[in-house]
Amino acid sequence: MPEVEISIGGRIFEVACQDGEQHFLRSAAKMLDDEARVLTSQIGRIPEPRMLLMSGLMLADKTAGMEDKMRELEAKVAEQAAEIEALQNTPTLEPEKIEVAVVPPSVKETLAELAARAEAIAENVEQKAAS
Repeated sequence: MPEVEISIGGRIFEVACQDGEQHFLRSAAKMLDDEARVLTSQIGRIPEPRMLLMSGLMLADKTAGMEDKMRELEAKVAEQAAEIEALQNTPTLEPEKIEVAVVPPSVKETLAELAARAEAIAENVEQKAAS
């Protein structure tokens, strides 16, 4: 089991890990170190157990916030996936047929006759107005 030397808050620790896990341990140690450095820059030198506890709590708080966001996003993705599936399963609508009434030829003829009479009357009125 390899031992990895990590630095957290300016203090060096030797930690054992499984073979091949060194990269993950260093990553986790860096995250903890970043939080510890924030604490020491704000508070100054603090006892090692307190620094580790506070750094761990700060990371846990960030993790809890990220987990909440992740759950919200997963719920939103599931909702959108359900909506997409519902839209894909919706049957395609047939075009609506609209029937238009056919105007009988006799009505067309009557309307044409009325229009001709109206034009004749208008022309007659114009002639009388001109004289």
